[in-house]
Amino acid sequence: MILEEIITLITDQFPSALEGVKEESTPPNLRISQHQIHPVCSLLHSSKNTYFDCLSCLTGIDNGPEQDSMEVIYHLYSIPYNLSLALSVLLPRSNPSIDSVTDIWQGANWHEREAYDLLGIEFKNHPDLRRILLPDDWQGHPLRKDYQEQETYHEVKVKY
Repeated sequence: MILEEIITLITDQFPSALEGVKEESTPPNLRISQHQIHPVCSLLHSSKNTYFDCLSCLTGIDNGPEQDSMEVIYHLYSIPYNLSLALSVLLPRSNPSIDSVTDIWQGANWHEREAYDLLGIEFKNHPDLRRILLPDDWQGHPLRKDYQEQETYHEVKVKY
């Protein structure tokens, strides 16, 4: 299946889902509407013509206060059809929230938790959305471009 056929598959089912295409990127990248990502992922996973059975990576990006947006990027792979595809979703920086895809690909679980922990992106309907790398009492999200470190190192006195 070629990229044009994948685009047609998506737009036939969800006419307002596709917001942009970057054919020159490797793999090709489709910009998907924030509110359509879950149904589009479900379609790409369940379609007999694509069967994207593997979510290779899910990552979050802070585009910074100047652009006032964040992104979530999904790298999909179909083992039976040897297809690669990236999906990207633009989120408002003030309230970065998107539907979880853990019910489609279980491997999304830790990827979504990491994006939540380090960037503050909320994944709605995630089965266990909590910090994965930082302590529970950590304040803020250290990969945000406007993150301010909160504390300095404390001197520890050790008796010998």
